[in-house]
Order: sequence, then structure tokens, then C-alpha cells
Amino acid sequence: MYFLSGWPKRLRCPAGGAAEPPVHIQADSQRALFAVLAPARLSIWYSRPSVLIVTYKELTKSSTQFGSYKQVEWRPDSTMIAVSTANGYILFFHITSTRGEKYLYEPIYPKGSPQVKGTPHFKEEQYAPSLHLEMKKVLDLQAPIISLQSMLEDLLVATSDGLLHLIHWEGMTNGRKAINLCTVPFSVDLQSSRAGSFLGFEDVHIKDMEYCATLDGFAVVFNDGRVGFITPMSSRFTAEQLRGVWAQDVVDGTCVAVNNKYRLMAFGCASGSVQVYTIDNTTGAMQLSHKLELTPKQYPDIWNKTGAVKLIKWSPDNSVVMVTWECGGLSLWSVFGAQLICTLGGDFAYRSDGTKKEPLKISSMSWGAEGYHLWVISGFGSQNADVESDIKSSANQPGILQFQFIKSALTVNPCMSNQEQVLLQGEDRLYLNCGDASQAQNPRKSSAHSEHKPIREKSPFSDGSLDSQGLSTLLGHRHWHVVQISSTYLESNWPIRFSAIDKLGQNVAVVGKFGFAHYSLLTKKWKLFGNITQEQNMIVTGGLAWWNDFIVLACYNLNDHQEELRVYLRTSNLDNAFAHVTKVQAETLLLSVFRDMVILFRADCSICLYSIERKTDGPNTTASIQVLQEVSMSRYIPHPFLVVSVTLTSVRTETGITLKMPHQACDAESIMLNLAGQLIMMQRDRSGPQIREKDNSPNQRKLLPFCPPIVLAQSVENVWTTCRANKQKRHLLEALWLSCGGAGMKVWLPLFPRDHRKPHSFLSRRIMLPFHINIYPLAVLFEDALVLGAVNDTLLYDCLYTRGNAKEQLEGLFPFCVVERTSQIYLHHILRQLLVRNLGEQALLLAQSCAALPYFPHVLELMLHEVLEEEATSREPIPDPLLPTVAKFITEFPLFLQTVVHCARKTEYALWNYLFAAVGNPKDLFEECLMAQDLDTAASYLIILQNMEVPAVSRQHATLLFNTALEQGKWDLCRHMIRFLKAIGSGESETPPPTPTTQEPSSSGGFEFFRNRSISLSQSAETLPASKLNLQKTLSMPSGPSGKRWSKDSDSAENMYIDMMLWRHARRLLEEVRLKDLGCFAAQLGFELIGWLCKERTRAARVEDFVIALKRLHKDFLWPFPVIPISSISSPFKNGKYRIGGGEQLLKSQSADPFLNLETDTAVPSAPRSQSWLGSIGSTHQEIDTTSSHGPQTHDAFLSPLLNKGDECSIGSATDLTETSSMVDGDWMMVDENFSTLSLTQSELEHISMELASKGPHKSQVQLRYLLHIFMEAGCLDWCIVIGLILREPSIINQVFGLTQSSEVDGEILQNIKTGLHAIDRWASTDCPGYKPFLNIIKPQLQRLSDITEEQIQPEAFQPASKVPEQTASPRAEESRSSVGHGSSPPGEAGNTSAANWNEGTMAGTQDEEPFQDGTYDCLIS
Repeated sequence: MYFLSGWPKRLRCPAGGAAEPPVHIQADSQRALFAVLAPARLSIWYSRPSVLIVTYKELTKSSTQFGSYKQVEWRPDSTMIAVSTANGYILFFHITSTRGEKYLYEPIYPKGSPQVKGTPHFKEEQYAPSLHLEMKKVLDLQAPIISLQSMLEDLLVATSDGLLHLIHWEGMTNGRKAINLCTVPFSVDLQSSRAGSFLGFEDVHIKDMEYCATLDGFAVVFNDGRVGFITPMSSRFTAEQLRGVWAQDVVDGTCVAVNNKYRLMAFGCASGSVQVYTIDNTTGAMQLSHKLELTPKQYPDIWNKTGAVKLIKWSPDNSVVMVTWECGGLSLWSVFGAQLICTLGGDFAYRSDGTKKEPLKISSMSWGAEGYHLWVISGFGSQNADVESDIKSSANQPGILQFQFIKSALTVNPCMSNQEQVLLQGEDRLYLNCGDASQAQNPRKSSAHSEHKPIREKSPFSDGSLDSQGLSTLLGHRHWHVVQISSTYLESNWPIRFSAIDKLGQNVAVVGKFGFAHYSLLTKKWKLFGNITQEQNMIVTGGLAWWNDFIVLACYNLNDHQEELRVYLRTSNLDNAFAHVTKVQAETLLLSVFRDMVILFRADCSICLYSIERKTDGPNTTASIQVLQEVSMSRYIPHPFLVVSVTLTSVRTETGITLKMPHQACDAESIMLNLAGQLIMMQRDRSGPQIREKDNSPNQRKLLPFCPPIVLAQSVENVWTTCRANKQKRHLLEALWLSCGGAGMKVWLPLFPRDHRKPHSFLSRRIMLPFHINIYPLAVLFEDALVLGAVNDTLLYDCLYTRGNAKEQLEGLFPFCVVERTSQIYLHHILRQLLVRNLGEQALLLAQSCAALPYFPHVLELMLHEVLEEEATSREPIPDPLLPTVAKFITEFPLFLQTVVHCARKTEYALWNYLFAAVGNPKDLFEECLMAQDLDTAASYLIILQNMEVPAVSRQHATLLFNTALEQGKWDLCRHMIRFLKAIGSGESETPPPTPTTQEPSSSGGFEFFRNRSISLSQSAETLPASKLNLQKTLSMPSGPSGKRWSKDSDSAENMYIDMMLWRHARRLLEEVRLKDLGCFAAQLGFELIGWLCKERTRAARVEDFVIALKRLHKDFLWPFPVIPISSISSPFKNGKYRIGGGEQLLKSQSADPFLNLETDTAVPSAPRSQSWLGSIGSTHQEIDTTSSHGPQTHDAFLSPLLNKGDECSIGSATDLTETSSMVDGDWMMVDENFSTLSLTQSELEHISMELASKGPHKSQVQLRYLLHIFMEAGCLDWCIVIGLILREPSIINQVFGLTQSSEVDGEILQNIKTGLHAIDRWASTDCPGYKPFLNIIKPQLQRLSDITEEQIQPEAFQPASKVPEQTASPRAEESRSSVGHGSSPPGEAGNTSAANWNEGTMAGTQDEEPFQDGTYDCLIS
């Protein structure tokens, strides 16, 4: 509503003023002049600019006679001032303009400035007037004057002897006798017998009083603390005619302030609270409306130490009230008790180092024009004489402070309530929340909350049918769009009285003292009246509103003395020639627009409805306005000023709903009238015959009359409704939203029968649901179930505190205030209220309509959490608990499992049993998660199980989850599960799993495969120091079953248990020929692959079926099957029998293979799992080359992919030319990088392109080479053969065959290789001729292998392999690895056999290890 802005300003008092500090301030009725009293001095200040105009100084002699000045009161026309003094005198001063010079301060413009001096009223606005003060009359009342109050043409004075004097402004008593309060009868209400009890005490007098025009009486506080209301029973103000009413509950009243618009009386109490009363219309009794008091929850250290309430002041627009206490401080409350600001807490009360500040003590205050300023007379409390005393001395004397405020446009222009934007107005600027106007041009495309969905285009939640503004523009960021109001307009029309924004948030209009101006956020330009006379001749009275491109406003024409309704087109020049003017009978107080109707509320208490339509007359576009209907409300409205807002809506009660006329659902069905906080609804009377409407044409159709009004709600500050319709969200769009101050919000929600069934006769069609929100609501986003608001935030500048300057002292004491945008979800409150009332079906319908909102999961979680906290922490047993109902409700949504576990994780452990008693056993919920494949949620349940169950149960469930995570390749989860299982095993079961101490594999590449591998790949080339680039061979074999993966308790059973699961998974992957998954698994979890493979060499690590294995590798690594070139002219193949037709046949066979028909772009991402196990291979490629093969051909020659259009399996990727390894002894064509491509024949070019096309993606190639290296080290030669075949590199096959000649190699493996290669040869002959050329190349080696296997059969026969598989594994692994070489890229990459390019360093490393190998060998054999 109202928000503090910036720092308060200190007004500079005159030089002699230091001796006489000001004590009291009072504004005149226009709030342009302020009277400031010092003990013997009266000063008049001007509001804008805030300057001192004139001072009257009392002579010392008369000052001793009169006593010091106490209170001041203005005559309503600002021509006289009455000042009361301590000794019972009233001094009357006349204010006149000085004859000589008219102005005290004049603005000076630079030459050539566009300011027009000749316009009417210009000088009065621009200049501070020069005034003259003259004492005209002195009146002696012979008793100390306690209170002074202006009442119309009279002055009411209360003295300490218990008398009330009615004095005319000219200083006459008019012969009226003073009224003795003891003779005024008081009763509880005005209905009881005439003779009420009298006050009965001799010394009772009025301590404070204020006149209320709309109640026609006085709110009074007596010196004994009782409070009441005195009203004249007739027009004559005499003792016989006065009646008093008590407020029975108040005995400690200190001060009072009345709100004329809402008919409220706020009584300050000695306890520090403010009790707000209203008068009951029927009985005349005083009724407590609400209280304003600080809560111990928000202000724990000060809530009961504030002292008595000292001052209460309502703002000029009656929408907020300012309260201050004896101990100091300011607090601001909305009219019905929502707290907006309090300076007794937060940055106002504490410095950044936590020390408490002295609160600001206030002796008097007064609101400035339109409530943009609060003028305060203050002295900072000087009780503490400490180090700062010298600094304080300058700021310590009382002075005038000006607090600056920004207020919501709703306070003065309530027609803004049907908008979804928040608009705040300051004295010279506007604050809008509608983001960037260029985005706002298109209507809502998406309903994604920008904070939840940063990429709006991809949001699944979109609805193109709505025409409200996008959430992203309404909530896009926390900053305001600030529009500076045109200074030209402000100069002659300050202050700004009304402002309005159009539906799309692209245009704003403001109204000052005269005329109006509007601004476009798209063009960033103001449009003002071209003719200033036209501007100065109109005073806007009832606010203004936008209708499409038109500005609709009600104004008073000063020239013609006529009330008018005007419509201006935004796009045309601002001139009366382009306006459509309609004359109105009485002054318009309020204006609002609904669809194509304008509704006016006039000073004669009548409501007038107009239709508005666009008309194009040739080049000019105008709007035409016609009267539709007039409704007199004088029977129901006691005073026109009491009407806060009037709105047309499409809301109806059940009596108005008829199933026959569904098409009229969005017509103007009812009038909502906020009468002093009472929301009154009048809907159309459909009881009469309806047939006549068909006869007339729609334009002449007679509108239905309105029924008598019904009261919907009390204490209403604002009303929101929308004229949009949306079938999916009927609940939210047909609802009526009310803001009720301290009571929170209410929604009048429609209830719909399900599936168009006939509704029950006993069921109401609407229900009023109250709910509390933490922000002050300024706008409602209907479809998005959000309330928008604003909140004051503070910034401390303590650094300014230490300096000696008084101005800086003020800024150090007060924080800098800014206004922040804020929003809040309210859906969970409504769902809960419906469930409480057993309206679960309606709650479900409402929730399902909002299930697409991005924060819907949060809504369910909030609802569950709030109900759980309330019920589980309740001290008394709850007879009808809501939690089971809420739990059952949440199960209707797929997010049930996540909602429950998120709520549990955010709630303390003590409440878990209560929660799970309602939602179900966490074990069952865990299993449901597993069945639904929602592993992350299952992991959250595991933490709950760990706290609620014995370790055995949580281990059992953790094992289940671990196995499932392994299966699905959720590596992060697997790592957490390993940690979790270890924590359970080592007795840490009482706490959730600790964070891992070992470094997780780096996200850049996931290269940290093993903790103690022989070749360290965990660091990329950039981070490795140069000295480490030569490979250091370390311990290759793991020292135990689990290696050194876990540093502590490495031999514990828990680690063995985890290892068993890892081994089982690895075995499964190998059996299913999932080498790629095996690589990911080993890399991500640091699995000791080599050691395990050594042991499993003759079991799980055997290749059972070479053909299936080869096919599976092609599929997993996206590797194309080899192709024979179609044209075989000068073919390089020695074997000519595949020349003719082989290519076509192969292409056919490949296109039949479903895998090869994958689109290139879907096939290329080779590792879609969470983290590719060789993600950064591109960056480490250089390192692999330089550290591994020292051959002459290590170059980074990358070729761009060559895609063969006729070949579906040629998946393009950049291939390293040196890795094609295509230099084989004469069997293959020689490719040298220095070879000139110009001299190649076409067939050779074609052959090279086919060769490149038959390569898989670069990433797959690196992964395959890495696996080849692993299998070489582990001695799994059959797998090496399969990988050699798929890479089609004879060097690999040669290398393997070279190893087979060593007598250490298991004969079984050789036999397996031989059988496998024969099977592949048979398969290639029938299904994949592309492999035949390569198989022909390796035929000689295969022949040699056959000979070796036959020789080895005899020695192997004496040593059955099945008995000692474990013992033979290790030495063979060592020896096979030592004979392979130690490059991190597989040996033979440069086309040579393994041992050819070793250097001395590598050899030295091998020799160091030989003693160990011998030892191991002896030990194992024995």
C-alpha cells in the first residue's frame, strides 16, 4: 500500500531556531502549508519547495502572560490559524498575502527555456508565496486548553475543567454556553433509554478528540483512560442534544484519530496497542473492528516495551495509518490492520555489528499532500551520554524530518484492481512490474515461472488461448521499471493524484492537479496537452481508466462549470478536439471499466452504466458513449464519500445462475460496491419474464434491473476480479478475490458439479474461503495462482555513522529504504480450506486444472508441510486430523512420492512417525519408487529408512537401489550408494552418509578410471607437470580383492560385500557383450578392471561367440560395417572374386540392419549416460599421442568427415589420419601424408574415402583403443582379437599372434581364438563380405596360430586349467603386460609391433619390477 523510499530529509531551520526547537506541526486542509509551533514562535512552511515562508515571534512580555504555544488548528479555507497556549489563551492569526512582492521564491530558468510564463495558474504552482502573519484576536478561556479541533465553521475547544467550548472562527462565542461534560448522558448504545449514566466525576475532562464528518460526531479520550463517541442528536449543538457512547473494553486510552472514509476510530492505549472501533449502524454502539499491535513473534525484544501510543495519523487518502509510541519508532498499518512498516526492528533498530540504535522519538507529525511525505518533529533520544555524544549534539535537537513514501495506485484509483500489474506512484515517478514492454506486446505464450524455467521456449506449460500478460514479464526479475514523470507536467500540476496502466502494461497515464498526461513504454515518450489552457481548465475528479487504446476519465470543466465524462485516443494528439465528451449530472467520485462498459459512481449516490464503442469517422477514430442504465443507491449509502470502490463483475450467486442461459456467463452480472469496508453485491434481477429481449435488437435491449444489495464480506480493502474466461481454470477465473488487511485474503470460489451432473439442492454454488499470506497483495494473477505484492527492504550505511556531520548522522541512523517486488503462491491455502470443508472433489478439480503450473509440486509440498507442522506439534489431541485427508489427496498426483519425501527431508525427525503413519510405510514407498524407476527419490527414502529402521533393513534396501542404479548407469547415485553402504558397515548408521573424502571423477572427462592403475589417466595434459609425462610404471596388480579403493578398513567385510556386487555387475556386462557399459562402469566407479579381468580370463572374460560379440560392438560403438567399393577398377584387393556386385549386395544387407538406419545426429552421441566416460578425449588426444607412441608418424592431422551419400552407415566424424594404421606389407595400399593427392587415380580416391567412411566416430575409436589396452594388460587375447577386427588393424592382430607364441598363454584361449576366427570367416563369407579382404590379410597368422595350438595341446594336457584358474592368472597377466608396453594409447598405433619403440625409461621401469614378478610367481605356483 505505502512504502518508505530512500532516506528521510532534514529541513533546514532558520539560524535563530536552535534555541527554540519546534514542538508541534499541523497541515492545512489542502496540505500545501504547514504551521510549526515552537514555545514562543509560529512558523509557516510551504510544501513544495519545502521552505520556511514566515515566522511570528512572540514578545517576551506577552509570552509570559500567554505561556508557551501548545497546539495549532487551521481554518478550513486556510485564511486563519488558532493557537492554544499553556495559560488558557487562544490566539487567532490572519494569514494574508504581502502587498509588495507576491512571491518569496521564484524559479530562474536559463535563457531560451521552453517554460511558458503566460499560462494561467502557472506562478501559483511554481513559486513559494510570500505570506504575512498578523495576530487579530486573543481569547481567554481561563483554564488550560487540552484539545483544539476545527469543525466546519466552528472551533471546538476542550479545557481541563471539563468544559467544551464552541467558538466561531472570528473569535466569538456567539452567546452559546460552554457544555459541561458531566451533563452529557453516556450509554452502551443509542437504543437504551434517554437517561444514560453521566460521567459522575468532577475532574473528568477530554484528553484528546477528533471530529468525524461521516459519523457526525466526536471520538473522545478522557483523562481517566476511558474512550467514547459523542454525537449531537439533532442539528443543534447543545448539552441537551448531545449523547455519548462508551467503548466498554478500553480503560487506558491515550489518543485518538478518525478515518472518515471507513468510519473508523483508532484509539491508542497505554499498553502500546491501537484499538480500532466502528459504530454499529443499527444500535449505534461502538464495535471493536480490529487491533494494531506488535507480535512477540516478529518483535521479540520490544513488542511489550514500546510504552503508550503517543500519536496516530491517518493518511490523506485514508488507506493507511501511522502510529508512534512514547519510546519512539514509527509503524505503518493498512486500514484493516496489515502491518506494512515498523522501525522498531531490523536495520532500523540495529547496526550491522548488532548493537542497538536509539529509536527515533517523535513529538508531532503530519502527512503531506497525497501522502507522499510525512512531516515529523523529532529529537533523537539523548539518554545515553556515550562516545557519540559530540556527534549526536548536532543531530540531537528537535528538527523537522520529511519521510518520503511511494504508494500503490489502488489507494486512490481502485479501478486498477482488475489489472494484473502492480503500479506504484511516487511524487515524481511511477514503478511498474510489467518488465520489458517489447516482450509484453505479444500476449501470454507461456505460463512458465521465469525463476523455475529459465528457458521459456522449451516450457511444456503453454496455453496460447489466453490474453493476459506473460508471467515472465510480470515476474521476470526483482527490479522495477521506473518511469520518471514529465517534469514539464509536474511543474504546474504537482502532486500526482491518480495513475493507471493499460491491460498489456504498455501505457501509463497520470493525473495531477489539472489535466493529465500519458506515456508509452514502447516509445519511451510522454504526451502532454498541446494547449496548456485546455489542460488547466479540467480537473479530473473520479480517477481514470484505460479502455483498449482510449483513456476514459471523469472531470470538471472549469470554463463551463460542467461535470463531464471524456474519452481521449492514445494515438492522436492530446487535444480536446479529438476527445469525445459526455455531460454528467453530478460530480463523479469513482470510475471503472468492465469489457465495453463504463461504470460511474456519482456524488448523488447513483451509479450510471455507459456503453463505449470505437467509431471511425474518416481519418479520425473516436469512441462513442451512450447511457445504458442508472441505479440510485441513496437508500443504502449514508454518505457518498464512504464508497471506496465500485466494480462491474460477471460474478453471480446461485439465484442468478440459470442453466438456460450459459452464454451470458461473462456479461456484466453484478455490481460490487465497497462501502467503508463492507463489500456489497447487487446482481441483476432475473426473476421477471425474460422473453422481451428477443423482440428488440441487441442495441436497444433493455438491461435487467438490479436486486437489492447483499453484504458479502466485512473489512475489505481491495477487490480483484477478471472478465476473462478460461474453461480449464474456471475456479480461479470466476472467483472473487478480497484483501482484508490483517485478516489476510479471502476468495469467493465457485463450486461446480462434476461431469455436468445436477447439483445437490443443499450445496451452495459459492464458498468464501479465508487464507493468510505473508505479503501485502497488490495484484492477483488469476490463471497462475499467484499474488503479486511489494515489500520494503533496507540497506545499512553504517560507514556514515562515525563522521561528525549532522546530515550524515541522519543517514547513518536510518537505513536506506528500497521497495522490492515480491510474489506468493496461494493455491495450497485454498486446497486446504476445501479439504477442511470436505470438498475434496472440488479441491481435486481445482488442483488438476493447475497441475501444469511449474510450481505445482511446491504447492503440494507446502500444503503437506503446513498441515504436518500444525498437527504434529499440537499440544491437544486433534479430534479430526486433516493430515490423512491431505495425504490421500496428494496420492491422486504422480508427484506423490517426491512430495512426501521432500516434505520429510525438510521436517525434523521427531515428526516423521506422524507423517508416515498418514502417508504409508517408507519401505513400501521406497519399493514404489523402484518400480517407477525413480531412483533419485528412492535414494531420498533410503535416508529416511536409515534413520527409522535398523541397519540391516537399510542395507537391504540400499543393495536393491545400488543394483538398480548400476543397471541404469546412474553413476553419481552409485558412488553415493557405495559411500552409504560403507557408512552403514562402519557403524555410522545414525547419521546420513558423509560427504566423500576421495575426489570424484572430474566432470571434464571422467578420466580417473582407477585409483592405483599402472597408467595414471586422472590428470589431463594441462595439469601434468612436464616431469610426469614419461610414464612411471607402478604396481599393476591390485594387492587385495578390493585393491586400495577404500583407504580405511580395506579388509572389512563391508568392502568385500560392495566388491562382490561390483564383480557381479561386471560379469553380467561382459556376458551380455556390453563393453561400452563396462568401460563407463569402470571409469565412473573406479572399478579395478584389469585385476578382475585377469582372474576372469578363462571364465566371464572369455568370448563365447565371436560373431555376436563383433556385431554387438558395431552396434554399441556406432561403428559401420566395412564396405567394398562398387567400382573395382584397379582395385587394391589381391583377391579379385569380390569385385563384381559385392558392394551392392553389402549395401542391401546393411540397409536391412535396423541399427544402420539410424539418423546420423541421433547416432553420434556415443555415451548418452550421465557422464561420458571419455568425455574430454578430444582435449587429451595430444597427450595420448605424445606420451605413448614415439614413432615418426605421430601427427594431429584431422580430416573433416567424408560422407558417402549412397552409404547409410558412413557416420561422419573427424578421424585422425595417423590412426588409420593403413601401412601393411604390400597387402594394403600405402598412404603417406606427404603423398600428393593430385596424382591419385579416381579409384584410389574412392578407396580412401570408403576407408574413411568405414570408420566410426572419433570418440568410439578412442574408447575401443582404450579397451584394447585394458584387455592386453589383462591377457584377454580373444577380446583383443575382436577389437582388432572391428578396428581392422592387422598390427593389433599381429601383436596378439606374437603374444600367442609365448608358452605362458593359456591353450584354451588360443583354441577359442582359432574357433572364433573361423566362425567370423564363415559369417563374413555369407553376411558381411566387407570383412573378407581383412581376413585374407591375417590368414598367414591364423595358420601359424593353428600350428601353435596343436603343439601346445600336449603340455597343457598335464595341467588341467580348471583346477588352478586363480593361480595362473596373475603371472600371466604380468608377463603379457610386460611384453605389451605401457602406452596409454594402445600399442601398435603407429603401425609397428609392440616392442619396437620402447625407450630406456620404459625398460628401466620393467626391470625394477622383475623381482616382484618372480616373487609373486613362486608364491602363487607353490
